[in-house]
Amino acid sequence: MSGDVMRYIGLDLGTKTLGISISSGVIATNYLTLRHDEDYDFLVSELKKIILHEHIDKIVLGFPKNMNNTIGERAKITLDFKKKLEEMTNLEVILEDERLTSVVANNVLIEADTRRKKRKGKVDGVASVIILQSYLDRKGKENGK
Repeated sequence: MSGDVMRYIGLDLGTKTLGISISSGVIATNYLTLRHDEDYDFLVSELKKIILHEHIDKIVLGFPKNMNNTIGERAKITLDFKKKLEEMTNLEVILEDERLTSVVANNVLIEADTRRKKRKGKVDGVASVIILQSYLDRKGKENGK
C-alpha cells in the first residue's frame, strides 16, 4: 500500500441538518451532524475547517434525484451547494445518487432499535455513511478491487 491514502468526506444535505462521514478509502464512518437551518455559508465554513483538520482530498455529496430520475427543488439546492463547496474548498465534489439512502438509514436504525426521537437526529449521519460507502464500493469495483 502506498503512503498516499485518499481521504474522503461524505455529505447528506437535509433540510435542517448535514450528515457528515469520513473515510480513508475503504470504510465510511459517521463523523458529525451539523444543524444549519438553510445557512449554507455557515455549513461551507464549518466544512472547510473539517476538511483541513481531516486532510480531505475528495467530497462525495448525496444527490437527491426524484425516483423518476428528474431533478426537483432539493436537487437544485444540492447543486447550488456543490458549486459553493467547490469554489470555497478547491476540491472536487462528486455527486452520488442518494435515492433511498434515508429509507435504508431509517431501517438500519430501526433494526438497531433506536427510539424514534433519537432516530430522527441520526438519520442524516447514517445516510452520509451510506452515500460515501456506495461511492467507495462502486469505485473499488471500477478499479477491480
